[in-house]
Amino acid sequence: MMAGYACHPEQSHGRLVDESSPWHRSCFQRDRDRIVHSTSFRRLMHKTQVFVEHEDDHYRTRLTHSIEVGQVARTIADVLGLNLALTEAVALAHDLGHTPFGHAGEDVLDACMADYGGFDHNAQAIRLVTSLERHYAAFDGLNLTWETLEGIAKHNGPVPDPVPVALAEYNEKHDLALKIRASAEAQVAALADDIAYNNHDLDDGLRAGLFGIADIVDLPLVGKAFRDVAVAYPNLDDYRHRHEALRRVFGAMVKNAVAESRDRIRRAGVETADDVRAMDQPVAAFSDDMLSDISVIRQYLYTNMYRHPKVVAGREEMAEKLRQLFQFFMERPEFMGIGRQTGDDEPARARTVADYISGMTDRYALKMHRQLRKHRI
Repeated sequence: MMAGYACHPEQSHGRLVDESSPWHRSCFQRDRDRIVHSTSFRRLMHKTQVFVEHEDDHYRTRLTHSIEVGQVARTIADVLGLNLALTEAVALAHDLGHTPFGHAGEDVLDACMADYGGFDHNAQAIRLVTSLERHYAAFDGLNLTWETLEGIAKHNGPVPDPVPVALAEYNEKHDLALKIRASAEAQVAALADDIAYNNHDLDDGLRAGLFGIADIVDLPLVGKAFRDVAVAYPNLDDYRHRHEALRRVFGAMVKNAVAESRDRIRRAGVETADDVRAMDQPVAAFSDDMLSDISVIRQYLYTNMYRHPKVVAGREEMAEKLRQLFQFFMERPEFMGIGRQTGDDEPARARTVADYISGMTDRYALKMHRQLRKHRI
């Protein structure tokens, strides 16, 4: 049974293009299924999370990260009485707009697009699901419900000014109420994102040898988990030790998110989804103590993983390749293929180039760079 403050399918604000409802699934289930079957979702398989996709088969990619986020989000949503299909739809779609090579790629495209409205991966996700995915006969995009679109647009909170161009353009014809909070389902998806990436980045960092178990035993949450495992299983090999400890960290974060969110919902007395949106603070959140601990973990990862010389060197190399691709396609848009000719309209051409490059997987971007080098790149 869903809570009153959940998003109920029969109360949905609907789709931009009206469609009849299927008898066997809700509107939010249909959204989730369309996201899973989209080209953009499949491409996440070969897009960087932290490490370039081809460096190791076992590091997380954008796809495996999104699946992990979806699983955590469903767990939390189920306990809170939220709509599972909507929560999962937002969780699975939250990274659709990411470029190849992770945040380094996004930074490059944002800089290249500085004179044309910039680039933002959340806004690009909206652009993808409302326009660039073109499979259906009756409309461009996936024609998702208002609730799923608002969740993708503002799962991290109300959108501050200036609103990214790609998002502002869509919002003009389909108002997503960008200045107020999203549903509890979208807020839970954002929490699940934090839980997933903090834990799997610790795992991937250990796997990559960027730091060892001895280096992280003083971190809050993490240190206690590793010490507890060492006491309970003194002869455990490092691989199992790492997995057992990190699953305990994972569980502690999920437990805290559930407890704090339950308490906030009770204290706020919210009764409807619109009550949730009207609040001046999120109803889905970590406690202050947990948030402080997570902040320490994030800072450690930033210093010792994201800014590690090995990671930085790889990002800089990939970033330069994307800069060169952008410049090349601006000068020679015909190399993007049929259907992407933009004439003499420079801003439109720049946005088309950004769409094209951001949709590339890591391996395709590298392949294109190799192929185009002979054309003065």
